[in-house]
Amino acid sequence: MLTSSAHPNLRAHQPLSPQDAAELADLARRLRQLAQAGAVPPLLRGKNIGLLRASHNGEVSVLLLQAARELGAHVATMRWSLSGASQPGEVRHTGRMLGRLYDALVCQGMAPEQVRQVGLAAGIPVFDDIAADGHPSAGLADALGGDAPASENRRFVLQALLVDGLA
Repeated sequence: MLTSSAHPNLRAHQPLSPQDAAELADLARRLRQLAQAGAVPPLLRGKNIGLLRASHNGEVSVLLLQAARELGAHVATMRWSLSGASQPGEVRHTGRMLGRLYDALVCQGMAPEQVRQVGLAAGIPVFDDIAADGHPSAGLADALGGDAPASENRRFVLQALLVDGLA
């Protein structure tokens, strides 16, 4: 397990500590080995993940959906319609409601402050743009080494983040 905060959104765009990065990379390597052996365990079976998107970001969303579904999670994709002009109470109410429906949320293309507010209200892990190239975990795909293409390594890093956050 990573030794990060209970809510990943609170450290989403901060560098990973060396220990967190090493643990995450180790978990991603183990997941890759299992996949190569054809034995991907359904570690997220029964988990419901909400994917909130401010706009359609096809490639990033597809990679995230594939990573979660391979581990047995159910993923619902929703368009985020609240804006920076939305009342704080509306954002908190939405976060509480989503926290009752899902085991975790992944937010893409949302303002960091809104992600933080949703995470505080939801009471579940809320990931901020974990599939984006700018996320601190993106560099870990290269560090995994091996013969797998970078996109596959990125998928395993995403799986490691999800498993760690939901376990």
